[in-house]
Amino acid sequence: MESENTLKEGEDFYFENGLMVFTEKFHLKRGYCCGNGCRHCPYSNNSNDSNHSNGSNDSKNLNSSFTN
Repeated sequence: MESENTLKEGEDFYFENGLMVFTEKFHLKRGYCCGNGCRHCPYSNNSNDSNHSNGSNDSKNLNSSFTN
């Protein structure tokens, strides 16, 4: 029996260049922004947004090479 929290490759994440990339669907199920600048983050980049972490913009810049 599969747990409700089990991640499904292709639905919740995929691998790119050896890195796990979480999908928008995964982020929506989690329910909040972690502040790591994830490629498919559905939450606003506005730090005043209550769903958005108060992480620094530096973390966004670290992951900027992964944006489409």
